[in-house]
Amino acid sequence: MSQDQFDKDLRSMQDARRLVERSRIAQREFASASAAKVDAVCEAMAEAAYQAAASLAVMAHEETGYGNAEHKTIKNQHASRGVWESIREMPTVGIIERDATRKMVTMAEPVGVIAALTPTTNPTSTAIYKAMIAVKGRNSIVISPHPSAAKCTAEAVRIISAAAECAGAPAGLVSCMEEVSLAGTQELIRHYGVNLILATGGGPMVRAAHSVGKPAYGVGPGNVPAWVDRSADLRKAAQDLVASKSFDCSLICATEQSVVADAQIAPELRRLMEAEGAHWLNEQEVARMGALLFHPDGAMNTAWVGKSARVLAQAIDMRVADTTKVLVAPLAGIGRVHALSREKLTTVLGFITASTPAEGLALCQAILKFGGDGHTAVLHSRNEEQVENMAALLPAFRIVVNSMSTLGSVGRTCGFSPSFTLGTGGIGGAISGDNITATHLINRKRVGWEISPWLPAVQTTPNADAESAPDIDDVVSQVLARLRQSGDKAFAR
Repeated sequence: MSQDQFDKDLRSMQDARRLVERSRIAQREFASASAAKVDAVCEAMAEAAYQAAASLAVMAHEETGYGNAEHKTIKNQHASRGVWESIREMPTVGIIERDATRKMVTMAEPVGVIAALTPTTNPTSTAIYKAMIAVKGRNSIVISPHPSAAKCTAEAVRIISAAAECAGAPAGLVSCMEEVSLAGTQELIRHYGVNLILATGGGPMVRAAHSVGKPAYGVGPGNVPAWVDRSADLRKAAQDLVASKSFDCSLICATEQSVVADAQIAPELRRLMEAEGAHWLNEQEVARMGALLFHPDGAMNTAWVGKSARVLAQAIDMRVADTTKVLVAPLAGIGRVHALSREKLTTVLGFITASTPAEGLALCQAILKFGGDGHTAVLHSRNEEQVENMAALLPAFRIVVNSMSTLGSVGRTCGFSPSFTLGTGGIGGAISGDNITATHLINRKRVGWEISPWLPAVQTTPNADAESAPDIDDVVSQVLARLRQSGDKAFAR
Protein backbone atom coordinates (compact mmCIF):
# COMPACT_ATOMS: atom_id res chain seq x y z
CA MET A 1 0.00 0.00 0.00
CA SER A 2 1.36 3.42 -0.95
CA GLN A 3 1.75 6.18 1.63
CA ASP A 4 -0.92 8.22 -0.19
CA GLN A 5 -3.43 5.37 0.04
CA PHE A 6 -2.52 4.77 3.67
CA ASP A 7 -3.11 8.43 4.46
CA LYS A 8 -6.38 8.42 2.53
CA ASP A 9 -7.62 5.38 4.45
CA LEU A 10 -6.77 7.04 7.75
CA ARG A 11 -8.59 10.22 6.78
CA SER A 12 -11.59 8.21 5.61
CA MET A 13 -11.72 6.19 8.82
CA GLN A 14 -11.52 9.35 10.91
CA ASP A 15 -14.25 10.94 8.79
CA ALA A 16 -16.50 7.94 9.46
CA ARG A 17 -15.90 8.07 13.22
CA ARG A 18 -16.51 11.81 13.40
CA LEU A 19 -19.72 11.64 11.41
CA VAL A 20 -21.18 8.73 13.38
CA GLU A 21 -20.45 10.37 16.72
CA ARG A 22 -22.06 13.60 15.54
CA SER A 23 -24.95 11.64 14.04
CA ARG A 24 -25.55 9.83 17.31
CA ILE A 25 -25.91 13.09 19.22
CA ALA A 26 -28.29 14.49 16.59
CA GLN A 27 -30.42 11.34 16.56
CA ARG A 28 -30.83 11.32 20.32
CA GLU A 29 -32.09 14.89 20.16
CA PHE A 30 -34.40 14.21 17.21
CA ALA A 31 -35.82 11.07 18.87
CA SER A 32 -38.12 13.28 20.93
CA ALA A 33 -39.39 15.25 17.92
CA SER A 34 -43.15 15.45 17.40
CA ALA A 35 -44.84 13.98 14.35
CA ALA A 36 -45.48 17.50 13.05
CA LYS A 37 -41.81 18.43 13.32
CA VAL A 38 -40.69 15.20 11.67
CA ASP A 39 -43.03 15.83 8.76
CA ALA A 40 -41.90 19.45 8.41
CA VAL A 41 -38.28 18.33 8.18
CA CYS A 42 -39.09 15.59 5.65
CA GLU A 43 -41.16 17.91 3.50
CA ALA A 44 -38.36 20.48 3.43
CA MET A 45 -35.88 17.79 2.39
CA ALA A 46 -38.19 16.49 -0.34
CA GLU A 47 -38.83 19.92 -1.79
CA ALA A 48 -35.17 20.92 -1.77
CA ALA A 49 -34.18 17.68 -3.52
CA TYR A 50 -36.99 18.03 -6.04
CA GLN A 51 -35.90 21.54 -6.97
CA ALA A 52 -32.31 20.33 -7.42
CA ALA A 53 -33.29 17.16 -9.31
CA ALA A 54 -32.04 18.33 -12.72
CA SER A 55 -28.74 19.82 -11.57
CA LEU A 56 -27.96 16.74 -9.48
CA ALA A 57 -28.76 14.54 -12.48
CA VAL A 58 -26.27 16.43 -14.63
CA MET A 59 -23.62 16.08 -11.92
CA ALA A 60 -24.24 12.34 -11.60
CA HIS A 61 -24.03 11.78 -15.36
CA GLU A 62 -20.87 13.83 -15.74
CA GLU A 63 -19.12 12.21 -12.76
CA THR A 64 -20.02 8.57 -13.49
CA GLY A 65 -20.45 8.57 -17.27
CA TYR A 66 -23.53 6.39 -16.81
CA GLY A 67 -26.99 6.83 -18.29
CA ASN A 68 -28.38 10.24 -19.16
CA ALA A 69 -29.33 13.36 -17.23
CA GLU A 70 -32.95 13.45 -18.41
CA HIS A 71 -33.78 10.07 -16.91
CA LYS A 72 -31.71 10.68 -13.79
CA THR A 73 -33.81 13.79 -13.22
CA ILE A 74 -36.95 11.64 -13.19
CA LYS A 75 -35.33 9.29 -10.67
CA ASN A 76 -34.38 12.20 -8.42
CA GLN A 77 -37.91 13.56 -8.59
CA HIS A 78 -39.32 10.14 -7.72
CA ALA A 79 -36.86 9.78 -4.83
CA SER A 80 -37.91 13.14 -3.39
CA ARG A 81 -41.56 14.02 -3.92
CA GLY A 82 -42.57 10.51 -4.96
CA VAL A 83 -41.12 8.89 -1.85
CA TRP A 84 -42.38 11.68 0.39
CA GLU A 85 -45.94 11.34 -0.88
CA SER A 86 -45.80 7.60 -0.20
CA ILE A 87 -44.62 7.99 3.42
CA ARG A 88 -46.31 11.26 4.37
CA GLU A 89 -49.28 9.57 6.09
CA MET A 90 -47.28 6.73 7.67
CA PRO A 91 -47.47 6.96 11.47
CA THR A 92 -43.91 6.78 12.83
CA VAL A 93 -44.17 8.71 16.11
CA GLY A 94 -45.93 7.73 19.34
CA ILE A 95 -48.90 5.35 19.30
CA ILE A 96 -49.29 3.99 15.78
CA GLU A 97 -51.86 1.25 16.38
CA ARG A 98 -54.58 0.28 18.88
CA ASP A 99 -56.09 -3.21 19.01
CA ALA A 100 -59.14 -3.14 21.27
CA THR A 101 -59.82 -6.87 20.92
CA ARG A 102 -56.36 -7.94 22.04
CA LYS A 103 -55.98 -4.94 24.39
CA MET A 104 -52.69 -3.99 22.72
CA VAL A 105 -51.13 -0.64 21.91
CA THR A 106 -48.20 -0.33 19.48
CA MET A 107 -45.75 2.56 19.72
CA ALA A 108 -43.07 3.58 17.22
CA GLU A 109 -39.46 3.95 18.27
CA PRO A 110 -36.54 4.99 16.05
CA VAL A 111 -33.88 2.43 15.14
CA GLY A 112 -31.08 4.93 15.79
CA VAL A 113 -28.08 5.70 13.58
CA ILE A 114 -28.26 4.26 10.07
CA ALA A 115 -25.22 3.68 7.88
CA ALA A 116 -26.22 3.85 4.21
CA LEU A 117 -24.15 2.61 1.29
CA THR A 118 -25.10 4.05 -2.10
CA PRO A 119 -24.22 2.86 -5.62
CA THR A 120 -22.62 4.53 -8.60
CA THR A 121 -25.57 3.53 -10.82
CA ASN A 122 -28.20 5.60 -8.98
CA PRO A 123 -26.09 7.79 -6.70
CA THR A 124 -28.16 10.89 -6.00
CA SER A 125 -31.62 9.33 -6.12
CA THR A 126 -30.63 6.56 -3.70
CA ALA A 127 -29.09 9.03 -1.26
CA ILE A 128 -32.21 11.23 -1.32
CA TYR A 129 -34.58 8.31 -0.84
CA LYS A 130 -32.59 6.76 2.01
CA ALA A 131 -32.36 10.05 3.87
CA MET A 132 -36.12 10.57 3.50
CA ILE A 133 -37.15 7.20 4.92
CA ALA A 134 -34.56 7.38 7.72
CA VAL A 135 -35.61 10.80 8.99
CA LYS A 136 -39.31 9.91 8.78
CA GLY A 137 -38.59 7.29 11.45
CA ARG A 138 -36.66 9.85 13.62
CA ASN A 139 -33.36 8.20 12.74
CA SER A 140 -30.12 9.85 11.71
CA ILE A 141 -28.18 8.68 8.66
CA VAL A 142 -24.58 8.69 7.51
CA ILE A 143 -24.11 7.98 3.82
CA SER A 144 -21.04 6.36 2.32
CA PRO A 145 -21.08 7.00 -1.44
CA HIS A 146 -19.48 4.92 -4.13
CA PRO A 147 -16.01 6.41 -4.83
CA SER A 148 -16.95 6.93 -8.49
CA ALA A 149 -19.94 9.04 -7.49
CA ALA A 150 -18.65 10.73 -4.34
CA LYS A 151 -19.06 14.35 -5.47
CA CYS A 152 -22.62 14.18 -6.76
CA THR A 153 -23.77 12.13 -3.77
CA ALA A 154 -22.17 14.56 -1.33
CA GLU A 155 -23.87 17.46 -3.08
CA ALA A 156 -27.26 15.76 -2.88
CA VAL A 157 -26.76 15.16 0.84
CA ARG A 158 -25.54 18.74 1.38
CA ILE A 159 -28.75 20.09 -0.17
CA ILE A 160 -31.16 17.93 1.83
CA SER A 161 -29.17 18.31 5.05
CA ALA A 162 -29.27 22.09 4.79
CA ALA A 163 -33.03 21.96 4.16
CA ALA A 164 -33.54 19.65 7.15
CA GLU A 165 -31.63 21.98 9.48
CA CYS A 166 -33.55 25.01 8.22
CA ALA A 167 -36.75 23.14 9.14
CA GLY A 168 -35.50 22.50 12.68
CA ALA A 169 -33.48 19.28 12.48
CA PRO A 170 -30.31 19.14 14.59
CA ALA A 171 -26.99 19.51 12.78
CA GLY A 172 -25.56 16.19 11.69
CA LEU A 173 -28.88 14.34 11.37
CA VAL A 174 -28.15 13.74 7.67
CA SER A 175 -24.50 13.55 6.60
CA CYS A 176 -22.20 12.11 3.96
CA MET A 177 -18.62 10.89 4.01
CA GLU A 178 -16.35 13.06 1.88
CA GLU A 179 -13.14 11.09 2.36
CA VAL A 180 -14.24 7.85 0.72
CA SER A 181 -12.28 4.60 0.79
CA LEU A 182 -12.98 0.93 1.44
CA ALA A 183 -11.30 1.21 4.84
CA GLY A 184 -13.48 4.19 5.74
CA THR A 185 -16.69 2.42 4.68
CA GLN A 186 -15.73 -0.61 6.74
CA GLU A 187 -15.07 1.64 9.72
CA LEU A 188 -18.50 3.20 9.23
CA ILE A 189 -20.51 -0.01 9.14
CA ARG A 190 -18.57 -1.53 12.04
CA HIS A 191 -18.73 1.55 14.29
CA TYR A 192 -20.36 0.83 17.66
CA GLY A 193 -22.64 3.85 17.20
CA VAL A 194 -24.30 2.47 14.06
CA ASN A 195 -27.52 0.56 14.70
CA LEU A 196 -28.54 -0.58 11.21
CA ILE A 197 -27.03 -0.79 7.73
CA LEU A 198 -28.96 0.07 4.58
CA ALA A 199 -26.93 -1.25 1.63
CA THR A 200 -27.61 -0.76 -2.06
CA GLY A 201 -24.93 -1.65 -4.58
CA GLY A 202 -22.86 -4.51 -5.92
CA GLY A 203 -22.75 -8.01 -4.47
CA PRO A 204 -19.44 -7.69 -2.56
CA MET A 205 -20.58 -4.49 -0.84
CA VAL A 206 -23.93 -5.96 0.18
CA ARG A 207 -22.27 -9.14 1.47
CA ALA A 208 -19.86 -7.01 3.51
CA ALA A 209 -22.82 -5.15 5.02
CA HIS A 210 -24.44 -8.43 6.06
CA SER A 211 -21.23 -9.77 7.59
CA VAL A 212 -20.54 -7.25 10.36
CA GLY A 213 -23.02 -8.52 12.92
CA LYS A 214 -25.53 -5.66 12.69
CA PRO A 215 -29.08 -5.62 11.30
CA ALA A 216 -28.86 -4.89 7.58
CA TYR A 217 -31.21 -4.40 4.66
CA GLY A 218 -29.51 -5.26 1.39
CA VAL A 219 -30.36 -6.14 -2.18
CA GLY A 220 -29.20 -8.80 -4.59
CA PRO A 221 -28.70 -8.81 -8.36
CA GLY A 222 -31.75 -8.58 -10.57
CA ASN A 223 -31.70 -10.88 -13.61
CA VAL A 224 -35.28 -9.99 -14.55
CA PRO A 225 -37.25 -12.12 -17.06
CA ALA A 226 -40.23 -10.69 -18.95
CA TRP A 227 -42.83 -13.18 -20.21
CA VAL A 228 -45.03 -12.00 -23.13
CA ASP A 229 -47.90 -14.33 -23.99
CA ARG A 230 -50.34 -14.47 -26.87
CA SER A 231 -53.07 -12.66 -24.92
CA ALA A 232 -50.90 -9.59 -24.25
CA ASP A 233 -51.39 -6.13 -25.69
CA LEU A 234 -48.35 -6.56 -27.91
CA ARG A 235 -47.99 -2.92 -28.91
CA LYS A 236 -47.93 -1.79 -25.30
CA ALA A 237 -45.63 -4.66 -24.33
CA ALA A 238 -43.19 -3.63 -27.07
CA GLN A 239 -43.31 0.00 -25.97
CA ASP A 240 -42.78 -0.93 -22.32
CA LEU A 241 -39.87 -3.28 -23.02
CA VAL A 242 -37.91 -0.83 -25.16
CA ALA A 243 -38.68 2.20 -22.98
CA SER A 244 -37.79 0.32 -19.82
CA LYS A 245 -34.53 -1.18 -21.07
CA SER A 246 -33.37 2.14 -22.48
CA PHE A 247 -34.40 4.20 -19.43
CA ASP A 248 -31.19 5.68 -18.03
CA CYS A 249 -29.39 2.97 -20.02
CA SER A 250 -30.72 0.15 -17.81
CA LEU A 251 -29.10 1.21 -14.53
CA ILE A 252 -31.94 0.16 -12.21
CA CYS A 253 -31.42 -3.44 -11.09
CA ALA A 254 -35.09 -4.33 -11.72
CA THR A 255 -34.88 -3.54 -15.44
CA GLU A 256 -35.83 -6.35 -17.81
CA GLN A 257 -32.84 -8.50 -18.77
CA SER A 258 -34.38 -11.13 -21.07
CA VAL A 259 -37.69 -11.37 -22.90
CA VAL A 260 -39.37 -14.78 -22.94
CA ALA A 261 -41.86 -14.58 -25.81
CA ASP A 262 -44.70 -16.93 -26.67
CA ALA A 263 -43.53 -18.41 -29.99
CA GLN A 264 -46.92 -17.75 -31.58
CA ILE A 265 -46.57 -13.97 -31.19
CA ALA A 266 -42.76 -13.64 -31.22
CA PRO A 267 -42.46 -12.41 -34.85
CA GLU A 268 -45.08 -9.71 -34.30
CA LEU A 269 -43.52 -8.69 -30.99
CA ARG A 270 -40.16 -8.35 -32.73
CA ARG A 271 -41.68 -6.18 -35.46
CA LEU A 272 -43.31 -3.90 -32.90
CA MET A 273 -40.16 -3.67 -30.79
CA GLU A 274 -38.11 -2.75 -33.87
CA ALA A 275 -40.60 0.03 -34.56
CA GLU A 276 -39.87 1.35 -31.05
CA GLY A 277 -36.10 1.39 -31.59
CA ALA A 278 -34.91 -2.16 -30.93
CA HIS A 279 -32.15 -3.60 -33.15
CA TRP A 280 -31.68 -7.39 -33.40
CA LEU A 281 -28.14 -8.78 -33.28
CA ASN A 282 -27.00 -11.70 -35.42
CA GLU A 283 -25.18 -14.73 -34.03
CA GLN A 284 -21.69 -13.27 -34.53
CA GLU A 285 -22.70 -9.95 -33.00
CA VAL A 286 -24.16 -11.75 -29.98
CA ALA A 287 -20.81 -13.44 -29.40
CA ARG A 288 -18.86 -10.19 -29.74
CA MET A 289 -21.27 -8.34 -27.45
CA GLY A 290 -20.99 -11.05 -24.81
CA ALA A 291 -17.21 -10.80 -24.89
CA LEU A 292 -17.44 -7.01 -24.57
CA LEU A 293 -19.83 -6.91 -21.61
CA PHE A 294 -18.37 -9.73 -19.52
CA HIS A 295 -14.94 -10.91 -18.47
CA PRO A 296 -14.05 -14.58 -19.11
CA ASP A 297 -14.99 -15.48 -15.52
CA GLY A 298 -18.49 -14.05 -16.03
CA ALA A 299 -17.90 -10.83 -14.08
CA MET A 300 -19.49 -7.71 -15.52
CA ASN A 301 -17.14 -5.34 -17.36
CA THR A 302 -18.06 -2.07 -15.65
CA ALA A 303 -16.56 -0.02 -18.50
CA TRP A 304 -19.73 -0.76 -20.50
CA VAL A 305 -22.32 -0.31 -17.77
CA GLY A 306 -24.94 2.35 -18.46
CA LYS A 307 -24.01 2.98 -22.10
CA SER A 308 -26.33 3.77 -24.99
CA ALA A 309 -27.08 1.23 -27.71
CA ARG A 310 -25.17 3.29 -30.25
CA VAL A 311 -22.04 3.39 -28.08
CA LEU A 312 -22.17 -0.37 -27.57
CA ALA A 313 -22.73 -0.98 -31.27
CA GLN A 314 -19.71 1.13 -32.19
CA ALA A 315 -17.60 -0.80 -29.67
CA ILE A 316 -18.09 -4.02 -31.65
CA ASP A 317 -17.80 -2.31 -35.08
CA MET A 318 -21.50 -2.50 -35.79
CA ARG A 319 -23.66 0.14 -37.44
CA VAL A 320 -27.14 0.95 -36.17
CA ALA A 321 -29.67 3.67 -36.90
CA ASP A 322 -29.53 6.90 -34.90
CA THR A 323 -32.96 5.99 -33.49
CA THR A 324 -31.74 2.72 -31.97
CA LYS A 325 -32.46 2.53 -28.25
CA VAL A 326 -31.90 -1.14 -27.41
CA LEU A 327 -29.83 -4.01 -28.81
CA VAL A 328 -31.64 -7.35 -28.69
CA ALA A 329 -29.64 -10.57 -28.43
CA PRO A 330 -31.37 -13.84 -29.41
CA LEU A 331 -30.49 -16.45 -26.78
CA ALA A 332 -29.81 -20.11 -27.52
CA GLY A 333 -30.21 -20.96 -23.84
CA ILE A 334 -29.80 -19.80 -20.25
CA GLY A 335 -26.62 -20.24 -18.22
CA ARG A 336 -22.88 -19.69 -18.10
CA VAL A 337 -22.20 -20.48 -21.75
CA HIS A 338 -24.81 -17.91 -22.80
CA ALA A 339 -23.20 -14.69 -21.54
CA LEU A 340 -26.07 -12.40 -22.46
CA SER A 341 -28.54 -14.38 -20.36
CA ARG A 342 -26.89 -12.70 -17.34
CA GLU A 343 -27.87 -9.40 -15.71
CA LYS A 344 -26.80 -6.60 -18.06
CA LEU A 345 -26.76 -3.10 -16.58
CA THR A 346 -26.71 -1.58 -20.04
CA THR A 347 -28.89 -1.37 -23.15
CA VAL A 348 -28.71 -5.03 -24.25
CA LEU A 349 -31.78 -7.24 -23.90
CA GLY A 350 -31.89 -11.03 -24.27
CA PHE A 351 -34.70 -12.65 -26.28
CA ILE A 352 -35.85 -16.28 -26.26
CA THR A 353 -39.07 -18.00 -27.27
CA ALA A 354 -41.27 -20.62 -25.62
CA SER A 355 -43.88 -22.90 -27.20
CA THR A 356 -46.20 -23.02 -24.19
CA PRO A 357 -46.84 -21.06 -21.01
CA ALA A 358 -45.32 -23.96 -19.04
CA GLU A 359 -42.13 -23.69 -21.07
CA GLY A 360 -42.19 -19.93 -20.66
CA LEU A 361 -42.52 -20.30 -16.90
CA ALA A 362 -39.59 -22.73 -16.81
CA LEU A 363 -37.40 -20.30 -18.77
CA CYS A 364 -38.34 -17.41 -16.48
CA GLN A 365 -37.50 -19.56 -13.46
CA ALA A 366 -34.14 -20.47 -14.99
CA ILE A 367 -33.29 -16.82 -15.67
CA LEU A 368 -34.10 -15.84 -12.09
CA LYS A 369 -32.09 -18.72 -10.67
CA PHE A 370 -29.17 -17.68 -12.88
CA GLY A 371 -28.41 -14.58 -10.84
CA GLY A 372 -31.74 -13.02 -9.92
CA ASP A 373 -33.37 -15.13 -7.21
CA GLY A 374 -35.97 -13.24 -5.22
CA HIS A 375 -35.81 -10.00 -7.18
CA THR A 376 -38.33 -9.14 -9.91
CA ALA A 377 -40.18 -10.72 -12.84
CA VAL A 378 -42.46 -9.21 -15.48
CA LEU A 379 -45.62 -10.66 -17.03
CA HIS A 380 -47.30 -9.18 -20.10
CA SER A 381 -50.66 -10.96 -20.29
CA ARG A 382 -54.39 -10.29 -20.20
CA ASN A 383 -55.06 -13.80 -18.90
CA GLU A 384 -55.51 -13.10 -15.18
CA GLU A 385 -55.61 -16.78 -14.22
CA GLN A 386 -52.31 -17.40 -15.98
CA VAL A 387 -50.77 -14.31 -14.35
CA GLU A 388 -51.72 -15.49 -10.88
CA ASN A 389 -50.59 -19.06 -11.52
CA MET A 390 -47.21 -17.97 -12.90
CA ALA A 391 -46.71 -15.36 -10.17
CA ALA A 392 -47.20 -18.05 -7.52
CA LEU A 393 -44.43 -20.17 -9.05
CA LEU A 394 -41.85 -17.50 -9.89
CA PRO A 395 -39.01 -17.10 -7.33
CA ALA A 396 -39.36 -13.29 -7.23
CA PHE A 397 -40.92 -10.91 -4.73
CA ARG A 398 -42.02 -8.27 -7.23
CA ILE A 399 -44.18 -9.37 -10.15
CA VAL A 400 -44.74 -6.43 -12.50
CA VAL A 401 -47.79 -6.97 -14.73
CA ASN A 402 -48.37 -5.12 -18.02
CA SER A 403 -45.96 -2.31 -17.19
CA MET A 404 -42.31 -1.34 -17.58
CA SER A 405 -40.28 -2.95 -14.83
CA THR A 406 -37.72 -0.15 -14.47
CA LEU A 407 -40.25 2.31 -13.07
CA GLY A 408 -42.94 -0.20 -12.08
CA SER A 409 -40.72 -2.01 -9.60
CA VAL A 410 -39.66 1.20 -7.82
CA GLY A 411 -43.26 2.30 -7.37
CA ARG A 412 -43.73 4.91 -10.09
CA THR A 413 -46.01 3.06 -12.56
CA CYS A 414 -47.15 0.27 -10.21
CA GLY A 415 -48.41 0.29 -6.63
CA PHE A 416 -45.22 -0.98 -4.98
CA SER A 417 -43.75 1.23 -2.27
CA PRO A 418 -41.58 3.92 -3.88
CA SER A 419 -38.07 2.69 -3.15
CA PHE A 420 -34.55 2.32 -4.49
CA THR A 421 -33.71 -0.64 -2.23
CA LEU A 422 -35.57 -3.69 -3.49
CA GLY A 423 -35.39 -6.67 -1.13
CA THR A 424 -34.88 -10.18 -2.47
CA GLY A 425 -36.03 -12.15 0.57
CA GLY A 426 -34.36 -15.20 2.00
CA ILE A 427 -33.84 -16.90 -1.38
CA GLY A 428 -31.91 -13.84 -2.55
CA GLY A 429 -29.86 -13.51 0.63
CA ALA A 430 -31.80 -10.57 2.09
CA ILE A 431 -33.76 -10.12 5.30
CA SER A 432 -36.86 -8.87 3.45
CA GLY A 433 -38.49 -9.21 0.05
CA ASP A 434 -40.16 -5.80 0.37
CA ASN A 435 -39.44 -2.49 -1.24
CA ILE A 436 -37.67 -0.96 1.75
CA THR A 437 -39.38 2.14 3.09
CA ALA A 438 -39.91 4.10 6.31
CA THR A 439 -41.89 1.33 8.03
CA HIS A 440 -38.77 -0.85 7.89
CA LEU A 441 -36.78 1.77 9.80
CA ILE A 442 -38.81 1.96 12.99
CA ASN A 443 -38.97 -0.41 15.94
CA ARG A 444 -42.35 -1.31 17.37
CA LYS A 445 -42.91 -1.21 21.13
CA ARG A 446 -45.99 -3.10 22.25
CA VAL A 447 -48.02 -2.61 25.42
CA GLY A 448 -50.39 -5.42 26.39
CA TRP A 449 -53.06 -5.67 29.10
CA GLU A 450 -54.13 -9.02 30.55
CA ILE A 451 -56.97 -10.55 28.54
CA SER A 452 -57.08 -13.96 30.27
CA PRO A 453 -55.92 -15.32 33.65
CA TRP A 454 -52.91 -17.60 33.73
CA LEU A 455 -54.95 -20.39 35.37
CA PRO A 456 -58.51 -21.42 34.44
CA ALA A 457 -61.20 -20.71 37.02
CA VAL A 458 -61.65 -23.55 39.55
CA GLN A 459 -65.16 -25.03 39.57
CA THR A 460 -66.30 -25.74 43.16
CA THR A 461 -69.52 -27.09 44.68
CA PRO A 462 -70.80 -25.12 47.69
CA ASN A 463 -70.68 -27.07 50.99
CA ALA A 464 -69.01 -30.03 49.31
CA ASP A 465 -68.05 -32.87 51.66
CA ALA A 466 -64.25 -32.66 51.93
CA GLU A 467 -64.03 -36.39 52.71
CA SER A 468 -65.64 -37.26 49.34
CA ALA A 469 -62.42 -36.35 47.51
CA PRO A 470 -60.47 -39.44 46.35
CA ASP A 471 -57.52 -40.59 48.45
CA ILE A 472 -54.27 -39.94 46.59
CA ASP A 473 -52.72 -43.22 47.73
CA ASP A 474 -55.66 -45.15 46.33
CA VAL A 475 -55.31 -43.37 42.96
CA VAL A 476 -51.61 -44.19 42.76
CA SER A 477 -52.20 -47.84 43.68
CA GLN A 478 -54.84 -48.18 40.95
CA VAL A 479 -52.53 -46.71 38.29
CA LEU A 480 -49.65 -49.02 39.28
CA ALA A 481 -51.95 -52.05 39.20
CA ARG A 482 -53.04 -51.23 35.65
CA LEU A 483 -49.42 -50.86 34.54
CA ARG A 484 -48.50 -54.28 36.01
CA GLN A 485 -51.44 -55.91 34.24
CA SER A 486 -50.32 -54.36 30.94
CA GLY A 487 -47.01 -56.17 31.24
CA ASP A 488 -44.80 -53.14 31.75
CA LYS A 489 -41.59 -54.65 33.17
CA ALA A 490 -40.69 -51.42 34.98
CA PHE A 491 -43.65 -52.01 37.32
CA ALA A 492 -43.41 -55.81 37.62
CA ARG A 493 -42.48 -55.71 41.32
